[in-house]
Amino acid sequence: MLRPLIVAVALLLAGAEHTPAPVPVLLELFTSEGCSSCPPADALLSALTTASIPGAQIVPLGLHVDYWDEQGWKDPASMPQATARQSAYARALGDGDRIYTPQLVVDGRDGMVGTDAPAIRKAITRAVASPHAIVALRVDREGAALVAHATIDALPADAARERIDVVLAVTEDDVTNVVKRGENAGRTLHHDAVVRSLASLGRIEAAGELTGRATLHPGWRRDRLHAAVFLQGRRSQRIWGAAIASVP
Repeated sequence: MLRPLIVAVALLLAGAEHTPAPVPVLLELFTSEGCSSCPPADALLSALTTASIPGAQIVPLGLHVDYWDEQGWKDPASMPQATARQSAYARALGDGDRIYTPQLVVDGRDGMVGTDAPAIRKAITRAVASPHAIVALRVDREGAALVAHATIDALPADAARERIDVVLAVTEDDVTNVVKRGENAGRTLHHDAVVRSLASLGRIEAAGELTGRATLHPGWRRDRLHAAVFLQGRRSQRIWGAAIASVP
């Protein structure tokens, strides 16, 4: 019985060694504290971040748009860049100028209502099966600045057909606000992965390394911050790779 046991253990270890690493999948939720339909989508993004989804590592971004800010409540996390990104996706995905909240975009290629959990999971599974670059991210601190070092390898062949932008996002978890006006007046809203800053690290055409910096605001809680780097096709808006790391 000893020999079969040894063989079985050896096969088990061999299988473990060849288990593929999870594929980072970028989830971008376009949301607003001024939108009464958004809190369930915010909660779903938080749940997906820690959910066990076969083959996937979720890289979440909560992007608070600014077009709700004139409807009674100015979202403290709103940013014009979020609205610009959503508009770019609308054009790339064939929606013209139509933007709405809550909307979730998976890996830059599939967009759906941000509360549609079955559609989101289906899109994540599709993304896992698609080619991705290998992206490694190291994050350091220099005073009030975050320094991100991204190493990119195995860029998919299809990515070479367009310009690839490398983007750095800083996010904050466990953000709570009491909304005083607008559709959510009187509610206490909770968010994770709130995007605090977006910055370009540059462009790539092949494997290589890029380094970039982001200023950390004194009001951001360091123990709740993450840095995410992603590779995005300028024409297709498709995400060709991503990585996420805690901020030290």
